[in-house]
Amino acid sequence: MSVVTKSLVQNVCKRRSRYDKIRLISTTSVNNKQTQVKYNTSISYACGPGDVPLLGLTIGQAVDRSVDLYSDREGLVDVTKNKRRTFGQLRDEINSLAAGFIQIGLKPGDRIGIWGTNTLEWFLTQFAAAKAGLVLVNINPAYRPNELKYALNKVGVKAIVCDEKFKTQDYHQILLSIAPELNNSKPGQLKSNEVPSLQHVIIISENHKSGSYRFQDVLTAGGSRDFAQMESLSSKIQMDSPANIQFTSGTTGNPKGVTLSHHNLVNNAFNIGYRIGYNTKPHRICVSVPLYHCFGNVAGTLCGMLHGATNVYPAPSFNGQACAQAIATEKCTSIYGTPTMFVDMLASFRQLKPDYSHVETGLMAGAPCPKALCKNVVAEMNMKDFAVCYGMTETSPVTFQGFCADDMDLKTGTIGYPANHVEVAVMNENGEMVPAGVPGELCTRGYSTMLGYWGDKAKTDEVIKGDRWFHTGDVAVIDSQGYGQIVGRMKDMIIRGGENIYPREVEEFLHTHPEIQEAQAFGVSDERMGEELAAWIKLSQGSSLTDNCVKSFCKGKLSHFKIPRYVKVVDEFPTTVTGKIQKFVMKAEYEKELQIQTN
Repeated sequence: MSVVTKSLVQNVCKRRSRYDKIRLISTTSVNNKQTQVKYNTSISYACGPGDVPLLGLTIGQAVDRSVDLYSDREGLVDVTKNKRRTFGQLRDEINSLAAGFIQIGLKPGDRIGIWGTNTLEWFLTQFAAAKAGLVLVNINPAYRPNELKYALNKVGVKAIVCDEKFKTQDYHQILLSIAPELNNSKPGQLKSNEVPSLQHVIIISENHKSGSYRFQDVLTAGGSRDFAQMESLSSKIQMDSPANIQFTSGTTGNPKGVTLSHHNLVNNAFNIGYRIGYNTKPHRICVSVPLYHCFGNVAGTLCGMLHGATNVYPAPSFNGQACAQAIATEKCTSIYGTPTMFVDMLASFRQLKPDYSHVETGLMAGAPCPKALCKNVVAEMNMKDFAVCYGMTETSPVTFQGFCADDMDLKTGTIGYPANHVEVAVMNENGEMVPAGVPGELCTRGYSTMLGYWGDKAKTDEVIKGDRWFHTGDVAVIDSQGYGQIVGRMKDMIIRGGENIYPREVEEFLHTHPEIQEAQAFGVSDERMGEELAAWIKLSQGSSLTDNCVKSFCKGKLSHFKIPRYVKVVDEFPTTVTGKIQKFVMKAEYEKELQIQTN
């Protein structure tokens, strides 16, 4: 046996011994889903339970742990490409890709972008980057040239892995538009004037593209030295080191690069799954949310890796009908989605009427979750242990999550209880905690708080104060039992003639109308009142509800100033790729439309 081979075997033995201890702690000490917390407080402060210790693992170590615990269990199903992998097979391919990254010259700390849709290759890249000590940079697959160029330069991306094409996006052509030198470069030798940090382009394709490696070639490029170097990094990479950069939505300026550590991500992923019982039995998750977003790559890929839950990808990007079919054919037990995605999945379910008797649980997050939608999802899609989550990219992301045993009022009327090991508080404009039940700015503190915005200390200091409280910008209420409610964004609050209106309250009321499928409330400028309330609504199929009918429905049930002055029926709302409603777009469009109507 060679020295290198002997060393590798010894490392594997040490790793197994360490993960055996973790297994005893995290999978056999609790036999049921996490139980509710009984708590009573007079101030707006609560802390999530901490009965299970935080894990001291890097993401790469989590991959090795999964093989020790779940090697032969199916870990991933890419429905569109008909690709299936066990956790053991995934680890082998992750190691090969990590060795390939090392072989082409990437070093620990280098940033590697991933720009594409929900596929096996995206999954492998996420974990291989961590194994090689790289910092994964999640790039929105809908980015156009200027957006891509900004992201690459903002964090100094050295390598990028991307799809060849998707829908109207030709990723190689977009890269050529910002780095034309790629056309005459050899793979790994790009020297771009506009994006000077970028050297390596890796295309997920069978075709050879100018200046680029094929993904499959990098996957098989690593030699024995590269594998040995990768293995040695397992004990050298620190859990507090940066692992991932994700960009904020950029609705009020250029996106900021949220920098998250291994410790942030591993523990958030573990505790999301722990609260809804992934540790008690094998689960199969319909991951309808995009992987480039925190919801997908923490609650989906990483949570599955830690708990042995199968990731099922119904389609490269969200498709309600594909999800409805995959949930049935792949026997998914858990379903993920934003509210808008669940609206579409529910519509497809009602049309297809598949067997969902195997479904048990799921998560709805990413935007305010209407009560009526939550109740319909639980009743019709069999998600009896369904929970709502709340969080932000800056908090890895989940900071509130319901318990499976919560009653329907808690499931549908709150954002749940503080996440495990996370502190939450509601504060006034002076940074003082307010009494329970009083609105104010939601703040969080704990292991999940980001390292900071990449290369932007000033912006980081604006939201993370010296006491380590992260200021979310959301207006919230924490009740005397510690459960939270989001009233709205501080910047979204509408001030109409001196009266404060929180859009969420109006939206919740409108959703109680049987013919309103979805509603969004927002403010539009008004010369006399400062702002007036507008509501865009999507109607149930066959409805002919008018704006006057909506206003009549509100009279006597809402304060007069909370009744929308303007009501518009629409087929769709403008959204981001992740399903988040873009109210700023609605506001701009509608103000222009109203101005035209009044002139």
